[in-house]
Amino acid sequence: MAENTVTVTVAYGSTKHSITVTGLDGNEPILKDLSDALVQVTGVPMPAQKLIFKGKSLKEMEESLSSFGIKPGCKLMMIGKRNSPEEESELKKLKDIEKSVEQTAKKLEKVDGELTGLKNGFLAKDLQAEALGRMDQRVKVASEQFMKILEQVDSMTLPENFGDCRMKKKGLVKTVQGFLAQCDKIEAGILDHLAKIQSKNLALADS
Repeated sequence: MAENTVTVTVAYGSTKHSITVTGLDGNEPILKDLSDALVQVTGVPMPAQKLIFKGKSLKEMEESLSSFGIKPGCKLMMIGKRNSPEEESELKKLKDIEKSVEQTAKKLEKVDGELTGLKNGFLAKDLQAEALGRMDQRVKVASEQFMKILEQVDSMTLPENFGDCRMKKKGLVKTVQGFLAQCDKIEAGILDHLAKIQSKNLALADS
């Protein structure tokens, strides 16, 4: 698979790093793949990296390395500052919060899947109301967890120069807000289905 794996040498300061990058899904590697690998090796965050090849600064992250003329064995240069230990510590906090967001999102996804199954009739009618009640409770718990996470992220005060952290914080707030909107949507779906069952049951009782 030579075409989707490229090894290049990147000079950073007085150190030379041999970096092997592999493209995703059999595609050839793009600049972002190289940049990601450099984050791991040098600790310089992506926004702070400046990659130079043959005197030109490379900026288009989604472009393939070959489109810049980069072939196996080529030499590049990188300049950029590592984050301070203080910023790294805040970044770690944000990454831990990100993990708890993912875990809560998985629980929400499960409820959404169960609700779809229930609407498609995968559960006896007499058990549906009880199941919906339990689902509603799980959505409420997820919603509360997201709210707590949002408060936690909001309470983080980051200095102006913590660019990487500030960007991650902004992205995290947006993601959590999106999941909160999803909680509302699923809850509305649960209540809607519950109302349909109840009106059907009333109709049956009347007839």
